[in-house]
Amino acid sequence: MLAQDESGALAASMAELKAYLRIERDEEDAVLAGLLRGAATLCEQFVGQWLIVRAAQETVAGAGAWQRLAARPVVAIDGVEAVDAAGVAELLPVDAYAVDIDAAGEGWVRATRPMGGRLLAVDYRAGLASDMNGLPEALRHGIVRLAAEHFAARGSESAAPPAIVSALWRPFRRMRLA
Repeated sequence: MLAQDESGALAASMAELKAYLRIERDEEDAVLAGLLRGAATLCEQFVGQWLIVRAAQETVAGAGAWQRLAARPVVAIDGVEAVDAAGVAELLPVDAYAVDIDAAGEGWVRATRPMGGRLLAVDYRAGLASDMNGLPEALRHGIVRLAAEHFAARGSESAAPPAIVSALWRPFRRMRLA
């Protein structure tokens, strides 16, 4: 199970979207912010990576085999706890587990001692950039274009996202094969 911190950081700026749409007033700001968040979520799903670094906690099997963390790219693994069936957590000493972040940004963790049926709760951080300015321009521009398209298509159920958005995002797409 993966729980994540919703920091509320936008992956593209309101100013960028308003400039793109040629909107000068503030009446639509709440709608535009929601569209930016929605477009960023779709971007993350499409590219298979978190955009802005945020905290996560994930529960994985406490077996000796390596367990891959769900979010990527992982930038830091901050702590590991053992969790029993009653949900009681115990901070593990460093020699009770092993962690790794590979070159592709995949995070891995495993128990190095028998866990007695307990799970591992892993606290970590994942994301491509610390803020929107660190994101590749193509990702940001695709988010702005998609949010603008959704704004323009309000009330129309036949609206389809522009092909340019997937073209901008495709080079950053990372997929896992089963």
